[in-house]
Amino acid sequence: MKFSKTLMMGLVMLMGVNAFAQNKADKFEKLEIKMFPKAKEGYKQVYIQLPVAKNENDLKVEFFVGAEKMLDCNKHFLMGNVKTQDLQGWGYTYYEVESTGETGGTLMACPDQKLTKKFVTLQPEIVRYNSKLPLVFYVPKDLEVRYRVLRPDAKMKSAVQQ
Repeated sequence: MKFSKTLMMGLVMLMGVNAFAQNKADKFEKLEIKMFPKAKEGYKQVYIQLPVAKNENDLKVEFFVGAEKMLDCNKHFLMGNVKTQDLQGWGYTYYEVESTGETGGTLMACPDQKLTKKFVTLQPEIVRYNSKLPLVFYVPKDLEVRYRVLRPDAKMKSAVQQ
């Protein structure tokens, strides 16, 4: 009797873990990126797959293309640009990054000449949140793509009139 209770309890726990794992997997749409072109020499293809979210029309994604570098106290930025390309015949877009990895920045005097590791980026871009399509990027091999999801405030606010 004790063995069957233990067995039953183990089965219930296993079903719970399986349901949790299945539920977690259901939060993403099935990803298809094989229709996107292969990365050219010196580049890599990276993508962002967003989880399914409530009210996706209210969300935005801000992405940053950059690299970690040892830099001084000045404000730095990565030189280059991001071009939006259409995937012919599909109606999808992808992003091509052109950058040599060179940085620009302010010219303040840094008294201690201390270098710190910073993630220096191109100009960030904000795009629509869509869990059904991946955000696909072609970036030089020494760069990476990071992102964050932007969410609106719960309440809409009114402007003040003079």
